[in-house]
Parts: sequence; structure tokens; C-alpha cells
Amino acid sequence: MSQSEVSRMKPPLVPLATLIGRELRNEKVEKPFVKFGQAALAKKGEDYFLIKPDCQRIPGNASTSFSVFAIFDGHNGISAAIFAKENLLNNVLSAIPQGASRDEWLQALPRALVAGFVKTDIEFQQKGETSGTTVTFVVIDGWTVTVASVGDSRCILDTQGGVVSLLTVDHRLEENEEERERVTASGGEVGRLNVFGGNEVGPLRCWPGGLCLSRSIGDTDVGEFIVPIPHVKQVKLSNAGGRLIIASDGIWDALASDMAAKACRGLPAELAAKLVVKEALRSRGLKDDTTCLVVDIIPSDHPVPAPTPRKKQNMLSSFIFGKKAQDSMNKASNKLSAVGVVEEIFEEGSAMLAERLGKDFPLNSSGLFRCAVCQVDQPPSDGSSVNSGPFFSPSSKPWEGPFLCANCRRKKDAMEGKRPSRATVMTY
Repeated sequence: MSQSEVSRMKPPLVPLATLIGRELRNEKVEKPFVKFGQAALAKKGEDYFLIKPDCQRIPGNASTSFSVFAIFDGHNGISAAIFAKENLLNNVLSAIPQGASRDEWLQALPRALVAGFVKTDIEFQQKGETSGTTVTFVVIDGWTVTVASVGDSRCILDTQGGVVSLLTVDHRLEENEEERERVTASGGEVGRLNVFGGNEVGPLRCWPGGLCLSRSIGDTDVGEFIVPIPHVKQVKLSNAGGRLIIASDGIWDALASDMAAKACRGLPAELAAKLVVKEALRSRGLKDDTTCLVVDIIPSDHPVPAPTPRKKQNMLSSFIFGKKAQDSMNKASNKLSAVGVVEEIFEEGSAMLAERLGKDFPLNSSGLFRCAVCQVDQPPSDGSSVNSGPFFSPSSKPWEGPFLCANCRRKKDAMEGKRPSRATVMTY
């Protein structure tokens, strides 16, 4: 083949400016703007928050950017909330395989969130401090939103169609019957506070400890049936975008989800957060720490969200979170995007660690297994599968499921009530 023939087969050279222009146009379609605001009023000073809008999956590569927003509502002190704020993100990211593509990264994120929450809890409990914290942890990558939560802080989604959706599950014993049954099955007791004369008062609590929540990070003195395993939900927004309101229970004890959303529609995120806090204060007064983050995920060609008309929900809203309607959503994507239809990608809330970590059993080139929680490489003799019995035997099938080191295996067994908890002191 002659040189001239080779030259004719090569694609024509495209000027760099043209390539950059194409990339920017594609980026406009793929990557929305993320605008945010924060507001808070302190009663006890135990609420903390995390705002990191400039994270990168690949350091130095701006096209791999993602954002993290989180609320940490501490109790019995501030140390657990501060520790989680400082360590949880790194623990989550360390559980995602290096070199993963964006799709692989998003697919691995729910499992990594579980591992990161449990690892953070183990590390904090090793400090010997007794405080605890709720966590609502939000990761935004393009139009995909992943939310992990323990406790009763909450994240809601308000779409352009005016449909408000809850992306978290409250782990309050008073409202969550499934969690009450899990706690008692794991060795805890659930009941109200007894006062002099035998009268029961207040919300349902677990004993020992007297905590109103069934899931948290920390709470070393309460009992390991209080687990750090989060409820995780991952959704993909339409290109109409949406608004997230992430807040501690100081907001949600005063305002219903739809009330909070309606109170600030059409306002910029920073002003919206302040208005939600003001509404909560007006409704209930300052009875608890009150913290609110408002995050707008909006098309790059619409940097300011337009006011949402307050009208009756139409029939298209029945598609919200409808797995069975996914085919219909794909066929009518243009019409549905106009009302902010959301595609549910993943949701899991089980408190059983074996159900949340998948079945991978990674073996590195040195013949060591990596613990699915703490990410430490160890020889097989120093740990076991989540499905194995106390000793390796053919009947226990020790190599099914992810590998856990001995320390993380003990944590798993304690959370499931398979060994006595070290918690013996009631502090609440």
C-alpha cells in the first residue's frame, strides 16, 4: 500500500478548538450544574455537615468530578459526628476498586458505602468513646444520586414536576416495626422509659442505652445490635434535574417533606436552605440542632432553577420510582423528562452484612485476600467468608461470599447477636 493510499485512509485532522467545543457541548449534556446552600441553628452544638463539591474519581482529571454532601447529627457528645465527618468519605472511596470506569464506579458505590460505614464505626469504637451519630451521606455524579443513611436525618428529592420523594429510611424504633423486630432478635430490648410509679413515657428506646434509633455510627455503650449498616438508594434524574434537601431531625420533626420542599421552591439554594430552617423554627421553635443543606442539580444551560408551578400531580407522576415502567420511560423519555421522572437504579436496606457486600472474593497477586470491610490484605488463615462457620469445614462453605478479617468477622457476628455485646452500661 502506497503512502498516498495510507494518507487517504486516515481520518481528517480536526482542529483542537473544534474538539474542545465538541467536548464542552457533550459536557453540557452529560454534566449538570450543582448549586448548594447551607443553613443551621444550634441548640446543643452536635450537628455537623460535609460539603465537598470538587471530588475527583481520578485525581487531576476534572471530567471525573463528583460531589459529596452529608449531615452528621451527633448525640451523647460530638466525637462520633466529628470522626465520621473526617473519615467516612475516605473509607468509602478505599472500598472501590482502583481504575474502575465511571459505570463500574457507580455500580460499586452502594457496596462501598456499606463497607465504609461499618469500617468507620469499627475504627471509632476502638477509641473507646461513647457518643454516636446519625449520618445521611449523598454522592452526586452527573445525574446519578446515591444516598446512604443511618438514623433519622433525611434526604428528600423535589423534581421539576413537583413530586417529592424520600431517598432515605428513618431508623427510629417508634416508627420502624421491622427495625424493632431486628433489635429484639439480636438481643436488645425495646421499650419506653419507666418513671417512678411504673408509668411509661417518651418514645420507644432500645436497652441497654435507651437510644431511640436502631442504626447509627458509634454508640459503643449501647449494644452492637445498633448497627452502622446504611440504607442505600441510587437514582438517576432526568435532564430536568431536581433539588435535594438534606437535613437533621431538627427540620423533619417540625416540617413534613412536602412542606419543606414547597417552602423554598423557585429560590436559589442558599436562600432556600435559610428559609427551610426559618420555617422549622417558626413551626416548632428551637428544640434541637437544626441543619439543612439544599442542593440543586440543574442543566448547565439553566443555571437558575425556575419556579415550579404548584398544580395537581398528573398521571405521569405514577412513573416515579416505577421499576416496571422502565420500558415505557425509555420510549417516552422526552415527555417524561418534562415532569422530572426519576429512574431507580438500586435500593437496599437490609441490616445483614452478608447480604450487602456481594459475593466477590478478591485474591491479589501475592495470594492474600482483601477484607471486604477494612480493605486490609491478609492470608486466608486470618479470616473467613461471611458465610463460613466458626471453623473451616466442607459443610460451612467458607469460600462463599466476601472475605472478612477476624476483626470484621467479630463485628458482623456481634451485630447479628451471635456473640454477647460488650455494652453493659446504660447512659441515656
